[in-house]
Amino acid sequence: MPAANLTAQVVFATITGNNEAVADILVEELENQGVSVKKSEISQTEPEELQDFDLGFVVPYTYDEGSLPDEGLDYFDDLADVALPDFTYALAGSGDTFYGDLYCLALDSFDEQFQKTGAKRAGELTRINLYPGDQDREKLAALVQAALAQVQK
Repeated sequence: MPAANLTAQVVFATITGNNEAVADILVEELENQGVSVKKSEISQTEPEELQDFDLGFVVPYTYDEGSLPDEGLDYFDDLADVALPDFTYALAGSGDTFYGDLYCLALDSFDEQFQKTGAKRAGELTRINLYPGDQDREKLAALVQAALAQVQK
């Protein structure tokens, strides 16, 4: 399936604006490939919406001692009950390496939750330290390419 016929949803949660910047880069990269994209804030989004798209990107922040975003808890909990056997997802997020082993831990939690849906992950969990820079843009572009390759199989 050509990328121009694909649809994607980019769902993000942010406090500092860093994760929205990550989401914006993903949207830009997807649109550059001809993908039709919907960007939405996690508290304004239901996981069932993913069923209307070919692929999805979730961009959560990690709070405090490895916690999920408070405004994304309902989304996270409800995600496990959605069947997505033909769906491709990718995960990216900004964090702070100061937190060591807890750095971007929400990505791992979302990955486990997506596994319950039957969806297939594209690429690696993409961790961004603080605000995304040029190297991070390259990592996010590679994540988009991996997702497109996965969904076009």
